[in-house]
Amino acid sequence: MGVSSAPDPAARGGRILVKASEIPMSAFGKDISEKAICIFEPGTSKYDALEQMLDAIASTGVVTDREAFRKALFEREAIRSTGFKGVAIPHVRIDEILEPTVGIGICKEGIDFESLDSEPVSIVVLFAMPSGSDKEYLSFLAQVMMALRTGDFCEKLTLCTTPQEVLKALE
Repeated sequence: MGVSSAPDPAARGGRILVKASEIPMSAFGKDISEKAICIFEPGTSKYDALEQMLDAIASTGVVTDREAFRKALFEREAIRSTGFKGVAIPHVRIDEILEPTVGIGICKEGIDFESLDSEPVSIVVLFAMPSGSDKEYLSFLAQVMMALRTGDFCEKLTLCTTPQEVLKALE
């Protein structure tokens, strides 16, 4: 197989797009448990969505103190919304999380997440990380951001109506 002589789009300052079908299951840096996926009903509020995601992640067994997790998450969101351009990425790093865990929430109709751009959020990616996992968190965050900027990946996720469909979209 020969080397392509086509100019590198990155060298020209262009954006490189990858087909969503080329994103591996680990695109979010970690396999996602079906238990940690929420499909939100129309009209779900930001705080109801966060509560549902808290419960979903807690159900995976990685949270030793749900109330500490809740407090940290809501304190973080009170500082500034993590929503922007249709996606919210709330995150906590606390001792009460046993292992890095990522949850996904989908709301096709969008959620008023008090986003910086005032746009509704259709995809919520919640990072629940143990204290001291800064490097791992930044690595996961970079992978999530890359996946979300890839082709029609966000659209595919937004169209999912079940956790199983979300897992399939992540394949």
